[in-house]
Amino acid sequence: MKTILRCALISVAACMTSIALAADQPDGAALFKTKCSMCHGADGKGFAALKTPDFTDPKWQGSKSDKEIASVIKNGKQGTMMQAFGNQLKDDEIDALVKEIRSLRKK
Repeated sequence: MKTILRCALISVAACMTSIALAADQPDGAALFKTKCSMCHGADGKGFAALKTPDFTDPKWQGSKSDKEIASVIKNGKQGTMMQAFGNQLKDDEIDALVKEIRSLRKK
């Protein structure tokens, strides 16, 4: 009985730790919605009139590294409307946005 109780307590503690760690992770989808969707569309397909890229396009996805995407988010893109978000977002938030952008790829 003690062994079963001990295992149950360990399982609960592990779940609580996982929940706490997940709560500390920025929500890439929420960040995309508030920081990116107005120019890149809620679906990430961009707007031709604004000349924003289609994040769902496998060719676009394949042509950019995570590091390149993070750099553009952080520093902006000269000669375009893409502003720098490095002064507004923490590194983990930028990483969450990169993951969200990657998740938009058409399969």
